Amino acid sequence: MSRKNIFSALLLVIGVSMSFLAGAAEHNKLRLPAKGVVCDAYFCADATGISDVLTMKYLGAKKSQQLASQGDFDRTAFTFTNGIYCDTKEKMCRKDRYFGVDGKPSGKIDSKTTQWLFAQ
Repeated sequence: MSRKNIFSALLLVIGVSMSFLAGAAEHNKLRLPAKGVVCDAYFCADATGISDVLTMKYLGAKKSQQLASQGDFDRTAFTFTNGIYCDTKEKMCRKDRYFGVDGKPSGKIDSKTTQWLFAQ
């Protein structure tokens, strides 16, 4: 295979991958059903964290039961299906859940989701 063909194939793979990621992001949009409430496809949260009550209200009984079946876990720090990570103790949402060597979140701040959840 020539270098030109390898380069063309590589560009095709990159293009397909980018299209897939763009499509996945479109299907994982967050919703704002009420002031201070943000939902993805699986749960709803507010400034206090993941909420069974809000999940039931906005996503229905099935999603609420699925959430309840997860048992006891820390509901104050969570990641939505689109990758946005929120920490209610920090009152901040970030573009990802990466942590630095200091153990603190290092992702870029997501101002839109932070505003949705923590605006007074």
